[in-house]
Amino acid sequence: MGKQTMTKKWGGITHRVGRSLGLGQQQAGAIAQRILRELWRRKRSLVFWVLFPTLVLGLNGLILAERAQLPLADAFGRAAPVSLVGAALFFSCLGGTVATLVGERESGTFRRLGLSPLSGVAYFAGIALAHGAIALGQGVIVTAIALSMGAKFQGSWALGIGICALSVVDYVAVGFVLGANFARRTEDVNALVAAFGVPLLMLGGSFVPAWLFPPLLQQLARFDPIYHMNEALLRVIGEGATVADIALHLQVLVGVAIAGLLTSWWSYRRLLRCDRQL
Repeated sequence: MGKQTMTKKWGGITHRVGRSLGLGQQQAGAIAQRILRELWRRKRSLVFWVLFPTLVLGLNGLILAERAQLPLADAFGRAAPVSLVGAALFFSCLGGTVATLVGERESGTFRRLGLSPLSGVAYFAGIALAHGAIALGQGVIVTAIALSMGAKFQGSWALGIGICALSVVDYVAVGFVLGANFARRTEDVNALVAAFGVPLLMLGGSFVPAWLFPPLLQQLARFDPIYHMNEALLRVIGEGATVADIALHLQVLVGVAIAGLLTSWWSYRRLLRCDRQL
């Protein structure tokens, strides 16, 4: 009897966990679809997020070809990883997350969601899925342009996609924390992203290669997650590096993701408390 009771108990727990996971996936999917529909309705942001990686890649590739005396194919091969994870994903995933969260608070959508059984994990996952879809589109654009210029990608595509996915999680997590704690109105978004992001982009080597930095800035760059995103993807795509070769970069990115997810959960709970008090 005792064994049968334990079996039923564990079966019930497993069933409830499965139902919770299924509900969470449905909620995350619904959030992602709603965000993407809203972006599609406005279209302006999507157009800019298509133009931005195209222009950054073109400028970076041409500058590298001229200043480093590289063939166009090699220049665009080196510019593509940095233009994607170091610049395009920053604005679409970090800046986009800040704008999404602030917009939903201003419109009252976040307060209505807080009254529903929506979990913080599902809400964050929905935002990550929506902006991950945008990141996927940007990745296709950057890759297509680089390949059309003759670029050769030597490393593991699976590892490269994994680095991009980890970068998306990092950016969305940091954007969620910034949007929840430091941006109250739409007007705050541009100032916050510019003040916080542009120095990190510069220090991370997104616009100027890190090997051109003076020794002090090269040391400081190691504390910048964007530097590790750029270096990891650049070494995998350009040099065929393996997981062992970029272990330090991956450790930093995983650490940022864990810290960002925990802080995002705390920020979500704090936002719910603040909105309920209003």
